[in-house]
Amino acid sequence: MIAVRALVAIGSNLGDRLGNVQAGLAGLAEADGVEVIAVSRLYETAPVGGPDNQGAFLNAALLVDTTLAAPDLLALLHRIEASRERKRVVRWGPRTLDLDLLVYGTLVSDDPALEVPHPRQHERRFVLVPVCDIAPDMRHPRLGRTMSRLLADLSVEDGDLTEFSTDWHLSIGATR
Repeated sequence: MIAVRALVAIGSNLGDRLGNVQAGLAGLAEADGVEVIAVSRLYETAPVGGPDNQGAFLNAALLVDTTLAAPDLLALLHRIEASRERKRVVRWGPRTLDLDLLVYGTLVSDDPALEVPHPRQHERRFVLVPVCDIAPDMRHPRLGRTMSRLLADLSVEDGDLTEFSTDWHLSIGATR
């Protein structure tokens, strides 16, 4: 099977946030049918949406090549989340680990079980800033614009995002 390039967002705002995102990356790096190509810097970001008084998130993005079909990659992401005791109780609520499939090649799917590209990624700096670390020229499959152009269109708010770590992934052995 031919590999498909995909973008995955990774985040955590509960428990050992750094350990959670590192475990998420390790889970993907160790999975059959997935090769991690690039890893963004790690950012601390203010929560967007969801209940009040949530803690700050750590967020990053991963560029992967995969031979898994899109539904299988999404199922893998959910299994990795579950391994970190992710609970889906409150929409946009706090979570130990969040792995979102942002882009899967040129696939556009409105199926509620598999929405790609991610329906709100182009509206969120906490997604696009890390994505632009690793794939600024990738085109959004639905909008046809580059990730860097989508980011340039978003306003910056004080304190919405700060760099947390450039080398958070090195202990996992992931590249870039």
